[in-house]
Amino acid sequence: MKAIVCTKYGSPDVLELREVEKPTPKDNEVLVKVHVTTVTSGDCRVRGFTNPFLQLLMRFILGAKKARNMILGVEFAGEVEAVGKHAKRFKKGDQVYALNGMRFGAHAEYICMPEESSIALKPTNATYEEAAAIPFGGTTALHFFRKAKVKTGQKVLIYGASGSVGTSAVQIAKIIGTDVTAVCSSANFEFVKSLGADHVIDYTKEDFAQREERYDVIFDAVGKGSKASCKKALKPNGTFITVVGQGMAKVLKEDLIYLKALTEEGKLQSVIDRIYPFEQISEAHRYVEKGHKKGNVVITVR
Repeated sequence: MKAIVCTKYGSPDVLELREVEKPTPKDNEVLVKVHVTTVTSGDCRVRGFTNPFLQLLMRFILGAKKARNMILGVEFAGEVEAVGKHAKRFKKGDQVYALNGMRFGAHAEYICMPEESSIALKPTNATYEEAAAIPFGGTTALHFFRKAKVKTGQKVLIYGASGSVGTSAVQIAKIIGTDVTAVCSSANFEFVKSLGADHVIDYTKEDFAQREERYDVIFDAVGKGSKASCKKALKPNGTFITVVGQGMAKVLKEDLIYLKALTEEGKLQSVIDRIYPFEQISEAHRYVEKGHKKGNVVITVR
């Protein structure tokens, strides 16, 4: 099969399109033909080996000189091609979407997933492109909102509201029933309002922490803030959460089933900034690294 191989840590130029061995599903696994995947900020951090908080963990898991699993990619959508003899949840031909997380491997034509891992039938009203752009942002927002015990009636501020995690967080926060303030650039004001944000703040012109408004929860969806810098904007006993330095998001297959239901009910929309062909994945990495993407960057594999 064809796969994008990360030959070593470094710039997007280290990524190469190669022929590699097609995986065979174990007894409890399903083999999925990948139609669409994405490039996330996490893919870029691992490839570039730039995350200071996770470098020691990455060295242990991925290797000191190059990733032991040299195929990146944390989320995908595709079609089940084969199932292991003990696998019962899926059958050949099922259309699925999944989050592979730190196991990576989605930047390839085929991938094997344990049937009890974070894989589910994709939303029936979503294309493969739309489905592939849901898992990472959606499950991350759900994890951190559970951690912060977000509930109806609270005031929630989302910093980095126009990114992959942020766009999901805005929508899910509104589904929960909170009053949402989105922090992003003014160019994305109307966009985040269309997702449900009640208020917007331009981070390039104003420091939200210096305003009089106080929040029950501040969610840093891009990992650029700190509790100290946001303390003035929190209510007494308010909660600050961030995607960096507070542990990896715990992903449940039930979360994907829930996100599927929200999508089919029209409550959650997939946000896609750009779509690149498989052969141009290095260009996708360069774009994501700029830090200005709106939602998700999708890669067509089929």
